[in-house]
Amino acid sequence: MAQASSMSSPLSPVKTRHFDRELNPIGEDSNMPEKGESRGDASMAALMDMDTAEGPQELDYMDLEKQNGDGSRPRDKFKNTRARLTMWMILNTTATVAIVFTNKAIFDDPSFRQSQVAFATFHTFVTALTLYVLSRPFFAMFVPHSVRIRLMLPLAIAMCLNIIFQNLSLTYSSITFYQIARILFTPMVALINFLFYKKSLPRDAAYTLLPMCLGVFIISYYEPKSTGHPEAEQTNLLSVFLALTSVFIGSIYTVWIASYQRKYDLNGFQLLFNQAPIGGAMLVVMIPWTDKLPAVHTVPWPKWTMVLLSGGLAALINLSQFFIIAGAGAVSSTVVGHVKTCAIVALGWIVSRRPVTDRSAFGVILAISSIVV
Repeated sequence: MAQASSMSSPLSPVKTRHFDRELNPIGEDSNMPEKGESRGDASMAALMDMDTAEGPQELDYMDLEKQNGDGSRPRDKFKNTRARLTMWMILNTTATVAIVFTNKAIFDDPSFRQSQVAFATFHTFVTALTLYVLSRPFFAMFVPHSVRIRLMLPLAIAMCLNIIFQNLSLTYSSITFYQIARILFTPMVALINFLFYKKSLPRDAAYTLLPMCLGVFIISYYEPKSTGHPEAEQTNLLSVFLALTSVFIGSIYTVWIASYQRKYDLNGFQLLFNQAPIGGAMLVVMIPWTDKLPAVHTVPWPKWTMVLLSGGLAALINLSQFFIIAGAGAVSSTVVGHVKTCAIVALGWIVSRRPVTDRSAFGVILAISSIVV
């Protein structure tokens, strides 16, 4: 559980900055710099992209356009041509869709259903390793800034809970329901910001949240009642509870991320680089008490290949998301997020072979329409 400053090699020095100020994650921070406020709308819009089960790789809504710490900006260092940017968008979309279906296939195996914490630990350390490589002078995509461990603990705990409940929601739900439920992130974050930060949305934006919530309610009501479709029958009251809990925890985690970024003046990579090793260390300690790990010889090698593929997809999502935001901005990233949501929902429905006349179809169409419009 090393911090960024201890990861620096004497042969390849990396500039670091150390913070030791206290932070109250919930509630208005009187010392927050005003310069972050102007980015609120873009950050809120980008929340629509929180749509995958790849674990802690939640870089979409983070402000990656802050200064790198050496006076440069990622946009200046990585100016993408239109063709290259399109390539990264295609890779990001493909990897995001693939990781949802890959993780679902992994969790359908009873051997891995009881290994939720271990799987989350794997993804957390994959994230930490990816960020460490990207911070090295050879890539120099960001400059690590160190924050004291005790100050990062609340955020790291929220990150761990967010990963675990995301995976539980995917395990015990159909892919369609899992993805549609995650649309509630936007109204939930707006509610938390209003209650604790006294930040309100424009009236027109607030009106668009109503059909979104109604669509999720309709599919939550009818999905457990669907019969004759094996995938739909995976969804029950437990699925609804896990999905809503995942949305609630993930929304708090999202709000805290914005608060930590403003408080310590960190971009998304710098913040995640601080919390990922701490979260991974906490999850490792939990494994003996929470998981029943499968015996290696009892699991077929294609399943282990899928686990490694899941980690590789997570790293690719991190890398490609950086180039998308640095090259096109948060708004374009949000558009990519909408494409991913629609693709996952559509493919999930097709794979389940459910007819369009299914009663929950209206809820799906209503919820998707609300984010597209």
